[in-house]
Amino acid sequence: MEHVDLLDMEWRKKWKDKELTPEEAIHKIAPGNRVFIHTGCSEPQALTNELIKQAEALYDIEIIHFLTIWPKKYFKENSSEDLFRHNALFIGDTLREAINKGMADYTPIHASQIANLFISGRRYIDVALLQVSPPDRYGFCSFGINVDISKPIAQSAYMTIAEINPQVPRTLGNSFIHMKEVDYYVYNDAPLFEYVFKDEEPPDVIEKIGRNVAYLVPNKSTIHVGFGNLPNACLKYLEGKKDLGMHSHFITDNIIPLIEKTVLTCRKKNFHPEKIIASFCLGSKKLYDFVNNNPYIEFYPSDYVCNPKYISMNKNMVSIVQGLQVDLTGQVNASSKGYNFYSGIGDTVDFIRGAAYSKGGRPIIILPSTTNKGKESSIVSHLDEGAGVVLTRADVHYVVTEWGIAYLHGRTIRDRVIELICIAHPKFRQQLLEEAKELNYIYKDQMLSCDVKGNICLYPKHYETVFKTKNNVEVFIRPVKTTDESLLRELYYSLDEKDRYLRFFEVKKEFRHSRTQKEVNIDYENIFSLGAFVGDISDPEMIGNASYHYNPNNNMAEFDFIVKREWRGMGIGSYLYHYLIMIAKEKGIRGFYGNIHIQNKRTVNIIKKGGYTKITPPEFGEKELFYQVFFTKENSMD
Repeated sequence: MEHVDLLDMEWRKKWKDKELTPEEAIHKIAPGNRVFIHTGCSEPQALTNELIKQAEALYDIEIIHFLTIWPKKYFKENSSEDLFRHNALFIGDTLREAINKGMADYTPIHASQIANLFISGRRYIDVALLQVSPPDRYGFCSFGINVDISKPIAQSAYMTIAEINPQVPRTLGNSFIHMKEVDYYVYNDAPLFEYVFKDEEPPDVIEKIGRNVAYLVPNKSTIHVGFGNLPNACLKYLEGKKDLGMHSHFITDNIIPLIEKTVLTCRKKNFHPEKIIASFCLGSKKLYDFVNNNPYIEFYPSDYVCNPKYISMNKNMVSIVQGLQVDLTGQVNASSKGYNFYSGIGDTVDFIRGAAYSKGGRPIIILPSTTNKGKESSIVSHLDEGAGVVLTRADVHYVVTEWGIAYLHGRTIRDRVIELICIAHPKFRQQLLEEAKELNYIYKDQMLSCDVKGNICLYPKHYETVFKTKNNVEVFIRPVKTTDESLLRELYYSLDEKDRYLRFFEVKKEFRHSRTQKEVNIDYENIFSLGAFVGDISDPEMIGNASYHYNPNNNMAEFDFIVKREWRGMGIGSYLYHYLIMIAKEKGIRGFYGNIHIQNKRTVNIIKKGGYTKITPPEFGEKELFYQVFFTKENSMD
């Protein structure tokens, strides 16, 4: 401790001509100045407190913020006048109410473009108030937990006043300012602000969204987490991944467990390999201690970290950002609630577009399916009046709720509508369907999966599984959904005349919407259908289909299946058959029956190998075999 005190005396002695008291420092600000205050948890507390004290003398001051979390009020109680005129580049809790009352200003701007706004001189900063670490022996102070726009603004401001705090960690990267660039400083030894993300959604909703996101995050990818609790919470569900990297505007405490469990290794990053790249921290003292002198984490200004050009240089870049509302055509509101501004543009567009241009990248929008305690749908036929479109229809790729994943990019409006309705909360799906019909977005006869009483049927996700073929190709097996209509139709059209005849007992020429939609809008009880899929979720191909229709008169079900010609002989048909038997047995069905064309030898062999009770000639000719399969232990998958 004595050594630290001695060091304090040495650098303070060397730069004593620049040291002021907080009162003297704020006196340097003149009426009419534009003042920047360091962002988020780096807000200089002694300087800001003094600024508020001297507010009455500092008229016509404009204060520039990016995400202020200052816990004290800048405003007089019961007054319509602000002590200063604030201008937020991103809206935090402290200024949200004032902005929406017209007592403060808001400037919508991409995070990547803020620095140039000031460096170019289009907006001039008179005084920058910063919080930095003590200088090292070479005279360099670290911006600590927040480099973002602070470094470029400090370098372009007419006057820079630093609050030097020994509790500010020394972070690495492009995160230093030399004492020669600091005009004046005050000394203040105080704990930094800490930021706690509050869970605003039920735990089960967070978990389901987190697991859906984890499904989209491949091993060896590089991740970005947008502002909000939900994206940050998704980090907890990535613990089963391997060799993830991070290139993100900010980092939180949730990265620490991933690093400790060797999930977040950055070993496979091609851009800044073996380094986490960020601009600032939002978290606790534990995080601040973690980043202190840690060569694994490097901080750079926002115009570098958030530049889509550099973001896209990361292969397999995954951006996870939160939306507030999505309309059925894919427009995303992520910054306002009606006419009220809520947050801002921030890094959302920068990272969504950067990830879109990344090789193997995945831009992901997440949101809970409902708002207002479940009373309103977050997926709507049109955005609320006054709501701002942050992401256009063309920007959106993946949309995730607790009910599933919708892929929109390159899809028609009709396809988008169905995709989004199917991940909306079930209690709003029928309403959304009717509104979409009124807007002529979809077919007038479009159906959803409903039971005999008209209730929306929930997709049985627990039946999803993966089958490996004999040549080690992974095939995704799952129940069919409303959104599979075009895929099933493509499967049918891929069949040649012989296959169509064997499957339908006639050479069908067309597979229209009116017929095909009935095969995917099923209740998963009386009708159950499985699809076999290959390819990415963004461009899947259905290579097989198996289904049964239940007959309550004999407690049996009529069964049929088809596999694309080029995928036959790999065990897919046999697996579909046995998996469907397992599902039918779970539902108490006694067995399968049906007609098979005598030339359909593959199907006959699959049934024979699966264990059957009898196959007998039908009464109406020699072209077909009538089969009955009563479920036994032998034809199970055990």
